[in-house]
Amino acid sequence: MDLLKMNTEQMMDPDEDEYVAPQITQFIVVRFGEEQYGIDIKYVDNIVRMQHITRVPKVSDHIKGVINLRGEVVPVMSIRLKMNLEEDVETKATRIIILKLEQHCNIGILVDEVKEVVNLEESQIERVSYEAKDDKSNFIYGIGKYDGGLISLLDLNTVIVEKEN
Repeated sequence: MDLLKMNTEQMMDPDEDEYVAPQITQFIVVRFGEEQYGIDIKYVDNIVRMQHITRVPKVSDHIKGVINLRGEVVPVMSIRLKMNLEEDVETKATRIIILKLEQHCNIGILVDEVKEVVNLEESQIERVSYEAKDDKSNFIYGIGKYDGGLISLLDLNTVIVEKEN
């Protein structure tokens, strides 16, 4: 009996290191063509079906225009065009993801399809470092390993920011 009491006290010893749960981040997995990309869910405000986008003159090619979302005018951009990929093709699966970034107003991005929400631990994310001159790769901050596949994790602040030429 004393042995049982001693073992219980040892397990509850406050000086012992406590178990620390791994840091888990949720990502919405979206598709551009055949590639899968992850968007940190903390930036996602809303996901809406494709709707009429009003063109705006004299803006960058990757800015598709604006939409009216519950009385708020929201700019919509094509990440495909921003990353120098082929033009967006609108299908029934096409969605506009409304992002809420700290230093910017809400902005919508076009995606071919919203696939799922995944939970990734820090150990499942490989950080990626690139040469500063390689603009396209700066859009990705890491690669997530999930269910036997790879998901490129978008650095939204880099994607959204307009570069001065």
